[in-house]
Amino acid sequence: MAFPPQFLDELRARLPVSEVVGRKVRLVRKGREHSGLCPFHNEKTPSFTVNDEKAFYHCFGCGQHGDVITFAMETEGLSFPEAVERLASQAGLQVPQSSPEERERAKVRNTLYDVVEAVCAWYQENLHQSGGREALDYLRGRGFTDETIGSFRLGYAPDGRGKLLQAMETRGIRRDQLIEAGLIKQPEGGGDPRDYFFNRVMFPISDARGRVIAFGGRILGEGQPKYLNSPETPLFHKGRNLYNYAMAREAARELGTVIVAEGYTDVIALAQAGLPNAVAPLGTAVTEEQISLLWRLTDEPVLCFDGDTAGERAALRAAERAMPLLKPGKTLRFMGLPSGEDPDSLVQSRGADGFRHLLDNARQLADVVWQTEIAAARHDTPERRADLERGVNQRISGIADDGVKYHYQQSFRQRLRDLFFQPRGGAGFKGAKGGNWGKKKPELAPGLGARGDIGAMKAMQERALIATLINHPDLIHDSIEALNEISLQSRELDTLLQVILNLAFTAPVLDTRDLQRHLNDDVYERLLGDVLHAQVYRKASFAGPEATVTEARAALDEMLQRYGRGRMVADRAEAKKELADDMSEPNSNKLLNLVREESGAGSL
Repeated sequence: MAFPPQFLDELRARLPVSEVVGRKVRLVRKGREHSGLCPFHNEKTPSFTVNDEKAFYHCFGCGQHGDVITFAMETEGLSFPEAVERLASQAGLQVPQSSPEERERAKVRNTLYDVVEAVCAWYQENLHQSGGREALDYLRGRGFTDETIGSFRLGYAPDGRGKLLQAMETRGIRRDQLIEAGLIKQPEGGGDPRDYFFNRVMFPISDARGRVIAFGGRILGEGQPKYLNSPETPLFHKGRNLYNYAMAREAARELGTVIVAEGYTDVIALAQAGLPNAVAPLGTAVTEEQISLLWRLTDEPVLCFDGDTAGERAALRAAERAMPLLKPGKTLRFMGLPSGEDPDSLVQSRGADGFRHLLDNARQLADVVWQTEIAAARHDTPERRADLERGVNQRISGIADDGVKYHYQQSFRQRLRDLFFQPRGGAGFKGAKGGNWGKKKPELAPGLGARGDIGAMKAMQERALIATLINHPDLIHDSIEALNEISLQSRELDTLLQVILNLAFTAPVLDTRDLQRHLNDDVYERLLGDVLHAQVYRKASFAGPEATVTEARAALDEMLQRYGRGRMVADRAEAKKELADDMSEPNSNKLLNLVREESGAGSL
């Protein structure tokens, strides 16, 4: 919902940032500001400052910045409305409702919270009465202690028609409220309402604030469905909630990760074994909304599914749903379980340490997607390789964030090259970075003399660079980031360089003939004649088609290193100017980091 700006301003004014932050960070007052160790990254020297006058916090180490609302969101895993409501309660403010309709819906929801809470307490009572003996024996048989049963508020819905309605009416709860909460249902053909849950072990489902909003029930004995969740209600949307989210939140932040298991009993078993940072979806594949909830807790949640075919399918569906949502630093990992095992059985047989060992070796999302693609396709013919490449590109194309998409393209192109081809440089060749050049690094041609920035290269030097890339296209992908930063003096050659890089972005495997064909089709035929010319090869033999890949790579590395040094000089000059204009700590740190970077590069 939208909050009036005046209300948000009043909320920020009533709650000093130091008061809210000080509940989680030990702050020391320094003049008009407070400082402490940043809660968002590990550090030994305080770089985190809080300014009550300006109503914000800022970390000079990791760049985190915000006000009391963003701090509550980031540290407690809350949505914006949830953070506002929690802070408003602390500040003694009434949260405004945006319309009469919204006020009425809020009134209904608040009443339903009380209804569902009363039913939860009744289920708990039933579990410890004579009628709930079978349900209690079942839970104890699963290895759950009485303390665990109480902590998760497990209960029992008795068999028989109308028992819930009869019990709730004595407590002043109406039939229509129970129907609205999804706890009893009215038969379509008329007649008395029937309990939605009966003869089932009950698992309360809470929202992010710990309020019970729904239930999951496991049938005792034979019958279908084995597990049943509450229907959709004004309080409960199964695709937007996670089982045990509220209880797992603090543990997930302390431990740095959250475990996503398949079912209620898995989560409970993990918590009892000392792994309280586990949650579960609610009878469906993990949804986009649930992935967003998980990312509020940690950057890389670990999905742990049963070690069977169904579990593998669930993991793949989660990976497919996560791909479009990926952001810098936000991804998923996948923990493989032995065949036939689930988290519950695994912690019983191997203990928490055995489970943690598998958790530490969880696979990255990119690895899961890659293995899925190559397992589903043969690649022993050109046509099958092209089909595999098409499938990989199709997967990547769904990523919305351009930066993440770019790095997935880079990673998967390298995997395709490794899968399809053997290195062309021989056994002693190790690549562009930290390469092994044998006894002697190849000499550079006279045409590539000493200079400053590649952006100021003479025409012959620029033509040699382009010729090197065209005649040795395998080098492009390894250096594509550095090449993308180059600006050539010749506008025509600079445009040609960008066309080559764009082709490399869309094709994981390039060869000289295909590259020339693409460029000729794009009316660069005349320019290619100037670049792929005998005069260029006489001045820069490494650029010619007869040069070895080792010679070409050494020359390209030298050009890029010289460009990097020239760029550092330019960046340092700009940073000095910025510092002279504004003597601030960020500008000072920027210049210091550039000096350190340049010093490190010069020692290579």
